[in-house]
Amino acid sequence: MAHKSHRQKALKAQLEEQPVISLVQPLSSSSSSKTPQSPSSMDVDDDDGDVMITSAPVIDSSTSTSTLPSTVQASSSGFQPLSNAAQSTVLKNEFRRVAIPPHRLSPLKRDWVNIYTPLVEMLGLQVRMNVKRRAVELKTSGHTVDSGAVQKGADFVKAYALGFDVNDAIALLRLDDLYLDSFEIKDVKTLHGDHLSRAIGRIAGEGGKVKFTIENASRTRIVLADTNIHILGSVQNIKIARDAVVSLILGSPPGKVYAHLKTVGARMKQRF
Repeated sequence: MAHKSHRQKALKAQLEEQPVISLVQPLSSSSSSKTPQSPSSMDVDDDDGDVMITSAPVIDSSTSTSTLPSTVQASSSGFQPLSNAAQSTVLKNEFRRVAIPPHRLSPLKRDWVNIYTPLVEMLGLQVRMNVKRRAVELKTSGHTVDSGAVQKGADFVKAYALGFDVNDAIALLRLDDLYLDSFEIKDVKTLHGDHLSRAIGRIAGEGGKVKFTIENASRTRIVLADTNIHILGSVQNIKIARDAVVSLILGSPPGKVYAHLKTVGARMKQRF
């Protein structure tokens, strides 16, 4: 009992010396110069149980974010944000090679002047025809300004390789919302023999009449290469043209497709 009363007196004396324990204390100049210490704790054993009083680390709420080190001001990923100059730089020595099918080599040689001229003047790329590899090679130069110039040039050359005219493919360089979409007839329906031939005939029409009508109504360009169908246009227009071609593949008569295109065209005019 004497030992217990002596312990209670010592605890009472310590509590009188430190009557208030604050979890958040102002940061003084003297304490900032000292090295941080581990949180102090005081354990008191009693018959009823254990009591632990812990003082939390000191945080000064008046410190502004401008005085924090650069590592704190970084983003959540831990990296500093790029400057405007770094974001606007173009990747140097970016290279792209576009393969040309054998049946498009002769048209490529014939229209070569009309192909490399916009690539050099509009995009500032270095272009050459690799006859051995049967490909067109594109590379950035010191005059390249656009970071996506190589991709635009590759899309332009690929569109020409698929069968589009140069004047139609050059729209990929001038506009940003044009894309290429390719699919096969067998992706829609598996057809063989005369059924496949009749499906191709329904898409083309007599003298290409049906294909031209779909192009004019949907404001796209369509290339029908055997069983492959390539469509050049915006996302919305590509969807309209693809739906019309799919209907023809499934067996719809051209008259029904014309009526649907007329309705869609009127709806597009009202929207815009």
